[in-house]
Amino acid sequence: MAQPHLLHHVLDGPPSAPPLVLGPSLGTSLHVWSPQLATLARTHRVLRWDLPGHGGSRADLLPHDGTSSVAALAAQVLRLADAQGWESFAYAGISLGGAVGAHLAVHHPERVASLGLVCSSAHFGPPEPWQERAALVRREGVGPVLETSPGRWFGDPVTAETLLGRALLRDLAETDPVGYAACCDALAAYDLRPDLARITVPTLVVGGSLDIATPLDHARELADGIADATLKACAIGHLAVEQPEAVGAALSTHLRALKGPQY
Repeated sequence: MAQPHLLHHVLDGPPSAPPLVLGPSLGTSLHVWSPQLATLARTHRVLRWDLPGHGGSRADLLPHDGTSSVAALAAQVLRLADAQGWESFAYAGISLGGAVGAHLAVHHPERVASLGLVCSSAHFGPPEPWQERAALVRREGVGPVLETSPGRWFGDPVTAETLLGRALLRDLAETDPVGYAACCDALAAYDLRPDLARITVPTLVVGGSLDIATPLDHARELADGIADATLKACAIGHLAVEQPEAVGAALSTHLRALKGPQY
């Protein structure tokens, strides 16, 4: 019997190092973590993955009938970890990628050794705007979203003209509308606010003072709701690319506090 497809992923860092899974934001690929990769891969076996329809991942890894969920994405990530033989792993994610990690920490706490939530949220607003965006992309493709993304993604408009900024926008332009819309459906249905107190793993919350998509209030809500979470504010936009050294250093410090060579 043929094995089901996995999310596209890339591994970096020493094979014997403790595992770290990095999740991306909607509309981006695993390259969104490129600015922090060298720092994190020095001490960890880093697995970066692509959302369905993004980067190298097939669009049909999520349902396309409006029933997609963060839980379905989290199940895909667990399949990646299982394929590596990882019983537990540290996890960090940006925006939707962070929501996947938070869901795992609530529903599969034995698998998550630590959690990093970067420019993320327990609830990305009411479902209607996400449903409307999903319908728009299904109807017209990602073009309309691409036009408005620089203002949502970057704290400094100049970032859109940098090498990394252009690469991220190109990733969005090449995203499969079917997969993008399914991820919008997942965000529409996501609300982890009642369950934040169930997260007991060591958690770092990084919020962006320049983030208009998930402003600092979202980061504060996460940090207030998760026991003993640490909140760090940085002058970054939604994709956390303006201060890569600060974000990477914060995550590295958080990860060094974990006990045991393999968690």
